[in-house]
Amino acid sequence: MKKFNLKDMTFVMPVRFDSVIRLENALVVINYLHRHFETNIFVLEAASYCDYIFRILIKNKVRYFFLEENDIIFHKTKYINYLTRKINTPFISIWDADVIADKKQIIEAIEALKNNKADVSYPYDGRFLDTSDIIRLLFLEKKHISVLHNYKYFMHLIYGDKMVGGAVFINLEKYIKSGLDNENFYGWGNEDYERQYRFNKLGYRTYRSDGPIYHLSHPRDINGKFRSEKQYKWTSNYLKNLKSSSQDDVYNRLVNRNSLCVDSEFNNSSV
Repeated sequence: MKKFNLKDMTFVMPVRFDSVIRLENALVVINYLHRHFETNIFVLEAASYCDYIFRILIKNKVRYFFLEENDIIFHKTKYINYLTRKINTPFISIWDADVIADKKQIIEAIEALKNNKADVSYPYDGRFLDTSDIIRLLFLEKKHISVLHNYKYFMHLIYGDKMVGGAVFINLEKYIKSGLDNENFYGWGNEDYERQYRFNKLGYRTYRSDGPIYHLSHPRDINGKFRSEKQYKWTSNYLKNLKSSSQDDVYNRLVNRNSLCVDSEFNNSSV
């Protein structure tokens, strides 16, 4: 099977394996992308130590980075920015380690960027479908997207039908000008919405492919949910303020916000 040329795109994928299931998901996602596309995949594993299992299993399919990180909170925005500073392609994809999108939808989303019809592009229409454990296992066995398409009506929407996370393609220059990911979002929750709201305020054009994206089910620990009521309120209030801000306000925030540092009060595992 001939691979589609995506050499001008780099997929960035930060990971932490809290279960064997998460490891399996990451491997099947990477193999799926590698099978269909001639591209660049950068994976950053952040953990307290490197056991080399994942590195051995992925072989030469990705460019692998390891960061020793003892923090129980997975600071995803920081790791995305770390990887972003390593790439030199004109386009970047922020891709979760447990999501699958149809090859056709991916190509359509990329073409929208290449043809200057959009600055940010999603390979799905907002529907983020959770596979369930049973369908996930069937997909891992068959390794074909048709399995997910055939059983999509047995899946449920995790967060409604207006999702902006999981997989996103961005013009790298525009992404850098937008301030990259906001590292004040420390741990799971609302960081994807903050990014898209910011893009909207800056006037970035958005494209969506027709069709859902599939989330390979997995157990959730503290990094798969809001870890406290305080964190939920902080991120929610930040989004509310951002939505009511003017474009000038957003630009001023970018000037004043150091994207390399996290609010010391918020960056605390007790939050």
